[in-house]
Amino acid sequence: MEARDQRTIARILKVNHAGEHGAIRIYRAQIWVARRLYPDLLPFLTETIGHEIEHCRLFLDAMPQRQARPCRFMGFWGSGGLILGVATALMTRQGIWICTAAIEAAVHRHLDDQLHFVRDRDVQLHALIESIRGEELQHLRTAQENIVARTRWTRFLTAIISWATDVVIWLSTSGDSRKMAQDLAAARLATG
Repeated sequence: MEARDQRTIARILKVNHAGEHGAIRIYRAQIWVARRLYPDLLPFLTETIGHEIEHCRLFLDAMPQRQARPCRFMGFWGSGGLILGVATALMTRQGIWICTAAIEAAVHRHLDDQLHFVRDRDVQLHALIESIRGEELQHLRTAQENIVARTRWTRFLTAIISWATDVVIWLSTSGDSRKMAQDLAAARLATG
């Protein structure tokens, strides 16, 4: 495998591991609020955080053989996730669903690009991302089904959360996310 491809795969693992870390913090914060305000959401949130914890572990376990290291800015993901989780949960249960849909849509978009890139480069990583993608897609669909109104506020909150996610991805890879995105786009064009 070319050195550039190896670096892109290491970046993929770094950002995915950091993203799962942030998702765990979001769901922990939302669970904390939901216990008091929306106990009916606890089954979904508990199942989802279980998935995210397992995804985080799987990405961490895949790092050593691919010379990848965890992100140096895990604090951004943790703190940002905590703040986002509490803020959206305090907005109402719709805040939780909107947050989940926005985050999972961004995750789904990134995972699709990553799958395209690793398909012929790292079969094991492709299988890992594919299995995780299925659970993330389930989270996205559940959240979308529970958003009761598509208002200007919903679109605004979704845009802010998506933008913040992209900023944290950029920060966590020290700007390497742009190079990673370019490599992923080039791979998509090459394979059609």
